Amino acid sequence: MAHAKLLKDHRHFLDISSLTPEDAREIIETAKTLKKAAKKQNQSKGFVHPDAPLKNKALAMIFEKSSTRTRVSFEMAMHQLGGKSVVLQNHDMQLGRGESVSDTAQVLSGFVDAIMLRANSHADLLEMAECSSVPIINALTDFSHPCQIMADVLTFEEHKGNIAGKKIAWSGDGNNVAISWIHAAVLFDCELSLACPSDYSPIAQEIQWAQNNGAKVTLTEDPNAAVIYADCVITDTFVSMGDDDADQRLKDLSPYMVDGDLMDKADKEAIFMHCLPAHRGEEVSADVIDGPKSVIWDEAENRLHIQKAILMWCFGK
Repeated sequence: MAHAKLLKDHRHFLDISSLTPEDAREIIETAKTLKKAAKKQNQSKGFVHPDAPLKNKALAMIFEKSSTRTRVSFEMAMHQLGGKSVVLQNHDMQLGRGESVSDTAQVLSGFVDAIMLRANSHADLLEMAECSSVPIINALTDFSHPCQIMADVLTFEEHKGNIAGKKIAWSGDGNNVAISWIHAAVLFDCELSLACPSDYSPIAQEIQWAQNNGAKVTLTEDPNAAVIYADCVITDTFVSMGDDDADQRLKDLSPYMVDGDLMDKADKEAIFMHCLPAHRGEEVSADVIDGPKSVIWDEAENRLHIQKAILMWCFGK
């Protein structure tokens, strides 16, 4: 397993698979500590950490895709840690008019201390990391969504204890979020059971990589089989940004909706997670996502605390 690329006293956060188990655990534990500190501020979200660990640090946030949780969580993360952020929409940049990724990376490296990229193409993320002299953070690509899964692990451990040895079940499209869960199964030593239609299966090489690295990752077309004894059931939207075959996807994936009957086949104390935005009646029923087993609001809030921990890790704090 490759380490995240080291840049003197800081490093890129590109994929969970590029971390070591020690790196991954450090980020989770830092997030727990930072969340406790935040809760002591009497729920004032605009506070700045008394130590201001990222004072005088600036983060550029590039969005090629729309965002709610990622944008606000990273902006507030930088604020709470004493740093500054600047938001760059793709259509506002020369990148959106044909300037190369490598040129953009080198220019921005002279302006800011780190770059967060929510990209259409994972290849662009890797190119930016190769050409940048400051840390690059993957805030979602077509291949993976590591920030989300780190927040999911944090949420799981708050509700269910250490994730090692626990079973996670996925039902639906084997998309970028599923890929990052496959990576997490290796780093956090949890079991992952994926239920996806054959035409929507995750990239086979990623499952093979996880299995070769000792993870218990299985793939089935039967969601009922996947959720048996699961400690957590997860799904994601069946139609992602950029998909142009919505009707076909909804038809093909409808049997994978997480409803009450499916949740009942998991462990009786199982929780439900969804990275949001959600579409009730499509990938999840309202009684599940709005029910007592759902922890989606904790999961969403934890994006803030995990972003802070990722930023601290990138800067070697």
